[in-house]
Amino acid sequence: DQTPVLFLSALGEVEDRVTGLNAGADDYLVKPYAFSELIARVEALSRRRESGSVATMLKVGDLEMNLIARTVHRGATEIDLQPREFQLLEFLMRHAGQSVTRTMLLEKVWEYHFDPQTNVIDVHISRLRAKIDKGFDHAMLQTVRGAGYRLEP
Repeated sequence: DQTPVLFLSALGEVEDRVTGLNAGADDYLVKPYAFSELIARVEALSRRRESGSVATMLKVGDLEMNLIARTVHRGATEIDLQPREFQLLEFLMRHAGQSVTRTMLLEKVWEYHFDPQTNVIDVHISRLRAKIDKGFDHAMLQTVRGAGYRLEP
């Protein structure tokens, strides 16, 4: 999650500000404050996020995806994926460790906003599992019974 965090607090000692920033705040503003300063800080935070670098590599365990070259490697092995498999794996990698539902996959990977009552997800998961897990010690693509799927490092 790249949402900027601005702490607004009545605690204004140096130790309080340092604690807030170390806790994950991107900025810290002490009350009372001028509204114009609050607006300026919010705008500065949003500019910083817009101009920030975009991730070009995803890594989960020994699985690496280069979003520019559109390549996938598990350890030293290059894995050849079809375009839809690449999109599916990218979504799973961006949500590594989380359970993703079939509905999430249909909406984000296939851009369906309804359930077409098809086994398209099962087929693609099966193909993807064969490509990224077969021949490796540890299976990364897990089925979460009754919920969906999870990519585990």
